Amino acid sequence: MSVNEAKNSRIQPEHVRREQIIQAAFEVIATLGLTNTTLAKIAAQAGLSTGIVSHYFGDKQGLITACMREMLAELQRKTVQYKAKRAIDATSQIQAIIDSNFDTSQTSAKAMRLWLEFWTASMHMPELQRLQRINSHRSYSNLKYHLQQLVIPMQVDTITQGLAALIDGLWLRASLMSHQEKFDVAQARHIAYQYLEMHINTDQKLTEN
Repeated sequence: MSVNEAKNSRIQPEHVRREQIIQAAFEVIATLGLTNTTLAKIAAQAGLSTGIVSHYFGDKQGLITACMREMLAELQRKTVQYKAKRAIDATSQIQAIIDSNFDTSQTSAKAMRLWLEFWTASMHMPELQRLQRINSHRSYSNLKYHLQQLVIPMQVDTITQGLAALIDGLWLRASLMSHQEKFDVAQARHIAYQYLEMHINTDQKLTEN
């Protein structure tokens, strides 16, 4: 670490510097892929030395883990924001969860490339795998909490699993499309809404009978 960098690191609050490095990492990973990403390339993108990056995150794995944590935190922030804008009834809250998963922060070309890179890496990086499990459990629990108010108990788990899989599947299918094809977010949202409405109506009929 040079004298100037040491001074700058004291001037910049730690959370600002960490965010700067994470954003630089996102750019490098989205462009080169995780395999070709190095701390040196991330440092160059951030305009810092490799020593400063190592100071904040240790090694590449530490930085990659921090990046995935930030992506998961962003999804959680979007979910909270969308739910706050909606009515408090269960259907509206589930629709808000659907909306957050198809928000621009999750469906831009860059975001999709990053998610695919991290999901692939989670197969052989235990910490990323753990974070992915936590995210899946959180998403499932969130959907199930609201669905319990709308469908009969014996159907809750099945419908929750189906809706969670549908959301992931719509996103994954779009991410694997040709770069020339734009993700039709409105259509994906409509399909998920229809799934929800279909099962709510079906369960209401069963209850009435």
